[in-house]
Amino acid sequence: MSDLAKIAEIVDEGARTASAIKQFSTEKPLSIDEAYAVQALSMQRRYARGEKRVGIKMGFTSRAKMIQMGVHDLIWGRLTNTMRVEDGGIISLANYIHPRVEPEIAFLLKTDLSGDVTPAEALAAVEAIAPAMEIIDSRYDNFKFDLGDVVADNSSSSGFVLGNWFPKETDFRNLGIVMTVNGHAAEVGSTAAILGDPIRSLVSAARVVASAGEKLYAGDIVLAGSATAAIALAPGQSIETQFQSLGSVGFKVGA
Repeated sequence: MSDLAKIAEIVDEGARTASAIKQFSTEKPLSIDEAYAVQALSMQRRYARGEKRVGIKMGFTSRAKMIQMGVHDLIWGRLTNTMRVEDGGIISLANYIHPRVEPEIAFLLKTDLSGDVTPAEALAAVEAIAPAMEIIDSRYDNFKFDLGDVVADNSSSSGFVLGNWFPKETDFRNLGIVMTVNGHAAEVGSTAAILGDPIRSLVSAARVVASAGEKLYAGDIVLAGSATAAIALAPGQSIETQFQSLGSVGFKVGA
């Protein structure tokens, strides 16, 4: 077994068993190419167990986060069918290590998309948009990691919740967002926080998957990235996010 395959096994087992693992960066930091190779290998293990890829998520979609992590580009991870949480559903904290949630815009594609595309070309590939939330859960101790660590860990992707789909003609560039915990506002923001316009995230998604020799497929879901800071989840919480013009999306946190 190669070193990268072994690292992929460690990452996958951490996610599968909801067990924290040590940061690889403490001994030998992974290059970005090595990290994406580990991510692909770890996801292949999930596919072999029957999970199906249903799309991708984008990360580091705010300039502040890029500066904080010392990077100049977005990162991405794969979404699978088992990560989806029904709108209004209940999650079990037993399936996570230290989960957090953040509000996002989701795109549903009607045609394949790959490579260098314009915003107009990216939008032409969209079937619909939806309010969404992503549940992130780094498998690393204390939610601490460097760039290689987080990419290898599928960019912290763990779950996602989708609201109702809306026509792509709906203006989603600068919608107000309020994320509440048990009815109390926890984060307030705007979809404009996603690169100034969420469609730019989809443009980037087409480019970064192409660099990995892949593409976005018709039927794929693409999470555009966080519009606010993430909040930590705890038992008994009811999480809801209201999106201007798009309604709401939510879930509850069980034990």
